[in-house]
Amino acid sequence: MSPPSRARRIVLFFAATLAIITYVDRVCISQAASFIQEDLGLTKIQMGYAFTAFGWAYALFEIPGGWMGDRIGPRKVLIRVVSLWSLFTIATGWAWSLASLVCCRFLFGIGEAGCFPNITKALSHWFPPTERVRAQGLLWLSARWGGAFTPLLVGWMLAGGSEGTHGLGLHYRWVFLLFGILGILWAVSFASWFRDHPRDHPSVTEAERAHIGEERHSGSHSIPWRRLLASRTVWMLWGQYFFFSYAWYFYITWFPTYLREHFTSLSEIQRSFLACVPLFFGGIGSVLAGLLSARLDHWLGSIARARRWIGVLGMAAAGLMLLLSIQIQNPVASVLAIGCAALCSDLSLPGSWGACMDIGGRHTGALSGSMNMLGNAGGALAPIAVPLILKATNNNWPLNITLFAAAYFLGSLCWAFVNSDDRLEPTSTAV
Repeated sequence: MSPPSRARRIVLFFAATLAIITYVDRVCISQAASFIQEDLGLTKIQMGYAFTAFGWAYALFEIPGGWMGDRIGPRKVLIRVVSLWSLFTIATGWAWSLASLVCCRFLFGIGEAGCFPNITKALSHWFPPTERVRAQGLLWLSARWGGAFTPLLVGWMLAGGSEGTHGLGLHYRWVFLLFGILGILWAVSFASWFRDHPRDHPSVTEAERAHIGEERHSGSHSIPWRRLLASRTVWMLWGQYFFFSYAWYFYITWFPTYLREHFTSLSEIQRSFLACVPLFFGGIGSVLAGLLSARLDHWLGSIARARRWIGVLGMAAAGLMLLLSIQIQNPVASVLAIGCAALCSDLSLPGSWGACMDIGGRHTGALSGSMNMLGNAGGALAPIAVPLILKATNNNWPLNITLFAAAYFLGSLCWAFVNSDDRLEPTSTAV
């Protein structure tokens, strides 16, 4: 038998590059927010409407996006949703009013909603169970680092010589155009190479097919609502992701504004560098999760136990680090504490999506979509809650940080009851 072809590495490359594009497109608006506000004459609360429009659309269309992947395959869904959100990334830059901006961000959210459930579905076809957490770790490392360096990239693209800085001096509209084109190019390349199953790809050898294995599922792809709602594990998986996302959305929406208003002595370039910290550290946490999971699986004798303890301890540590950050007056030290919070919380991230693969089986798309829906409901709540709390409390940023810490503690509690051995249905494996 010929050696494995390693075609699944190309699948991982496509997943990683899509994750980068996803977060570049998503984070870009937070860095350009002040320019958009000035250009369109928007208040903070009105800008919050644009942030939260994305979050609610992303949440509401997660289950349909995941279910479509279960029904027609991730390839067709990903080609469509990446093309859709890329077009509305471009349209965001050309919005002319609050209403048009909110509309563009809502439609952008609809496009992105099918992304990660269908990436997860594709990875479940192309990777054996023992490699899935590591693949998810690399996926989320790419996502986080793509988002982490976006503030620097966008800052450089927006900065001009008139401000005494070196940069391209582009209008924010052209930045959104360039990022949208990246997504369209990805969709064209993906469509020409990817197939839903290794057995359908001409470059996959018999040895690689044997290494991957193939879970055979029979029956309908209808969403099993009764089994989902009857499972305590599913409820706890939904709950931890809701609280996780409520806290995490701070990093990609209001964090640059927090740096500008809470640490007024920082220069613009210093703020741009510090804005990278949470997502950069989060990427490290995602990779560490894959390494820790393998060791803990050996020590504890179960992948499910390893995921549970990483989730419990990671989320609890994240809450403690956020509380520490508001006690520190030095800007760099405070932001490093926030970065450590992101690192600790992202330890749970690959395990969340890995649990969806194991629990969901042929319903992986629907389960991961429902988890991401609940998560992004929390993510949609945070961007509008922050300015409302600031307005009611005379710009009390530490109160917002404390609420994010509380969300992490509640997520840690949920993880204590997650058991990824609790499958929605039995599976059989054929190689």
